[in-house]
Amino acid sequence: MFRIPTVLTADELIDKALRKASRVNIPPAKSKFEMVRRKNLAKIDSVSDSICSALEGYVKAFPSLEKLPPFYRDLIDLLLDLDQLKKSLGAIDWCSHQIARMTRAAKIGIKRSRSLREIDEIREDAYGRCASLVRQVKEELEFLGKARDQIMKLPNINPEMRTIVVAGAPNVGKSLLVSNMSTAKPKVASYPFTTKEITVGMFTLGRRKYQIIDTPGLLDRPLEEKNEIELQAIIALRNLADLVLFILDPTGTCGYPIEYQESLLRGIRKLYPNINTITIENKADILKRDNENIKISALTKDGLDELKKRIEKELPSETESKSFSSTKFRILNSCQ
Repeated sequence: MFRIPTVLTADELIDKALRKASRVNIPPAKSKFEMVRRKNLAKIDSVSDSICSALEGYVKAFPSLEKLPPFYRDLIDLLLDLDQLKKSLGAIDWCSHQIARMTRAAKIGIKRSRSLREIDEIREDAYGRCASLVRQVKEELEFLGKARDQIMKLPNINPEMRTIVVAGAPNVGKSLLVSNMSTAKPKVASYPFTTKEITVGMFTLGRRKYQIIDTPGLLDRPLEEKNEIELQAIIALRNLADLVLFILDPTGTCGYPIEYQESLLRGIRKLYPNINTITIENKADILKRDNENIKISALTKDGLDELKKRIEKELPSETESKSFSSTKFRILNSCQ
């Protein structure tokens, strides 16, 4: 989803630029003086280009929040200090322009110089001013480096695809269901709001492709047990979900009594009042209760065909689901 290069520190940027400049080669000139002039012009250009291209690359690579899907915009808003992000990007952009302007002046000075000593002084002064400018944005580079690392941890999820979010108490079989329903091996990715990992699978019904996601650590505990960050992360998920599959384990072998699980289901319905929820009872190979819930065994794959038919029936059309997603609730108090 995001391709942001590693953000170098101020000292790393300077060292890299100087090393590159030391290896500059130029074609022969008519005189030693002209050779020195051209080589120093090339060195200054090399330092400037190396630093400016890196800084400009950082500014361009960070996502524009206004253009992001609501799901990712909410996550980044939660992860980062957006005012600081804008300030840091602005400072980096300023630094790049200052170095470019200073380089132009230094090159004019070298072209007008009449001695080797003067050329050396101008080059050294240009190197020093480049280094000084980069060090002025040292803290901004450090912030962007940490911001980049956070953004790169975000799971690769397609916000435009019909999305099914799987919920339920721990150990009820959510990840196994995602794995067995997926037409390819599900991807496992870090999620920035929990120490656990999410599982993202894809499967096809008819000519339609679906995305199915298990989010352990977010939708497996009652709302009153979640901290503010987890609640806000769940709100971000509401911009993504078109359907919720809630899995119950009536056998209790998951370690949680059915009463606890059903209480969690009521909390999920409160959390997602405008999103269809399908209630599934897993481990039907061990215990099958007499009620209207869909019965499956994620282990033996029994009941999965019936579940897929129900998913097709319950999911809104692509136009309905994604036009609605932008208006789903995003206020923290609404889930308390």
